Amino acid sequence: LGVKESHQMAIFRIIAAILHLGNLEIESERDGEVCSVSSEDEHLNNFCDLLGVEHGQMQHWLCHRK
Repeated sequence: LGVKESHQMAIFRIIAAILHLGNLEIESERDGEVCSVSSEDEHLNNFCDLLGVEHGQMQHWLCHRK
């Protein structure tokens, strides 16, 4: 397709992160009003490492609307 190798690796990194995000275990509490993600979830750790995002912030914003 004519995509540079450096761009290919960036695309692969984003796709891998999205796939890990889909494997997260989000636990529902209080009849679905509250949720949580374990800070030790390997998929969350891989997602954050691949995209260079802070673990605590990602864990917080996955479970809060604002």
